[in-house]
Amino acid sequence: MGQQLPTEIMKKAVKGISYIAHPLRLRILEYLDVNGSSSVSAITKALDQEQIAVSQSLRKMRDADLVKTKRHGIFIYYDICEEYPASIFICLRKLYGFMTDDYQYLQNGYKAMLPSDYTMMTANRIKLFANYDKMRILEYLSLNGPQNVSDIIDGIGCEQIKVSQYLKRLRDDGFVTASRQGRFIIYNITKGVHKTCIECIRKRYNSLADKSLF
Repeated sequence: MGQQLPTEIMKKAVKGISYIAHPLRLRILEYLDVNGSSSVSAITKALDQEQIAVSQSLRKMRDADLVKTKRHGIFIYYDICEEYPASIFICLRKLYGFMTDDYQYLQNGYKAMLPSDYTMMTANRIKLFANYDKMRILEYLSLNGPQNVSDIIDGIGCEQIKVSQYLKRLRDDGFVTASRQGRFIIYNITKGVHKTCIECIRKRYNSLADKSLF
């Protein structure tokens, strides 16, 4: 069985995921990942959004340490603050490539804006699982394969009523499947943005020699 991420690392990951579970914020981060350091006006024009909405989103993401700023003369430029949010887009592009057979998105290092409707769908899907206990359940299933409720409770150290409630929501949202084997209900994680995000977070953590940099 695989080792789950430390509690504080997962809490930080959930915080970052919850901030990008918003169509405009995710689109802004994606734009910065593709185009690099950019001004509010450039982002606003490229995404065809109201400047006040873009500015508010950037401020919230700066407060959450997802973007950073630097001044050039009278202009302020924004950039992604660390590799973690950028690495999410590597995974999302590959997922999109697999889903659509668009092979250019499967190439290592390939950067291009995804279709806006896909980004919106992705943000809304992320919002449904951007919760510490839900992500612990998804991580446990991703690492260990199909499990019953008792196994999951023991594995993540969460009380039964919460695990049962979250499993129902995850099943209703299509993130897990449930099947009966004898007297047990067996849960398994499905493929999609939820599994991709879990795997991406773990890959980022495992790649760091100094885990405190996550």
